[in-house]
Amino acid sequence: MRERTQLEKSMNRVREMEIELEDSVGLLELGETEDDADIVTEAEAAIEALGPVAEKMELESLLSGEVDGNDCYLEINAGAGGTESQDWAEMLVRMYVRWAENHDYQVEWIEESAGEEAGLKSATFKIGGMNSYGWLKTESGVHRLVRISPFDSQSRRHTSFASVWVYPVIDDSIEIEIEDKDLRVDTYRASGAGGQHVNKTDSAVRLTHLPTGIVVQCQNDRSQHRNRATAMEMMRARLYEHERQLQQDERAADRRSQIGSGDRSERIRTYNFPQGRVTDHRIGLTLHKLEKVLNGEALDEVVDALVTEDQAARLAQDI
Repeated sequence: MRERTQLEKSMNRVREMEIELEDSVGLLELGETEDDADIVTEAEAAIEALGPVAEKMELESLLSGEVDGNDCYLEINAGAGGTESQDWAEMLVRMYVRWAENHDYQVEWIEESAGEEAGLKSATFKIGGMNSYGWLKTESGVHRLVRISPFDSQSRRHTSFASVWVYPVIDDSIEIEIEDKDLRVDTYRASGAGGQHVNKTDSAVRLTHLPTGIVVQCQNDRSQHRNRATAMEMMRARLYEHERQLQQDERAADRRSQIGSGDRSERIRTYNFPQGRVTDHRIGLTLHKLEKVLNGEALDEVVDALVTEDQAARLAQDI
């Protein structure tokens, strides 16, 4: 049903564009016949406005991976550097949440750990919407911030790091078997918002997959049972992504994709405040729109370029 809904939406968008184009062409012909410059200008503007929409739809058609259409989990962790890095982690969370809201995607909080003085040590949330994983999958990696620190009394320049990991929500169409003996389950008191009940009971759940060392945790619900169920969904997603990465590394043993491996240890992007620019090191893209990117407004320009490059790299490997 999910796949059918996605196909229907895509087909309806194409049909709507066809109708709008036909109407605009008809209006243009009418304006030329009656020698009405205003009608001609209006029709030309309407046709021109369809260009970016068609380009975006063409780009969406590249999201053809097995789980590109799925929702995704987004996990952000502050790097070494204390308050400065924790503040940077919170800025990244804000960027992705605003990006999701601009696309009418739903954001569901899974876990967050507040920083000691400011910012966040870590945060995990789910972004729900068509192709959310497909758009954000290339965001995995280390994000670097360069700025004059507001926490430094001497106003010195600081470099901070935070890691981002994006992995898909896995539905029942993909079978992933997790044996009980391979899991360690820990419960603890939630540290984030949620009221007295959350903070006074061991409702938060942490799962560790012993063979791989993968750890997930959830504390967004008062019920330990529901938190455990959510954590299991996340573990299935992480194991799927882990296996997918292993297979991709095997296929690309002799050459690496230009987009990179998605490993969180790989520095992928620098946000430079003194110069007002954002640079993605994988494709050499630089935008002098730092504030708009951090507000989630211009992030699409980076994401679209990465999706295009990723698809080109995959086609080259297949050839």
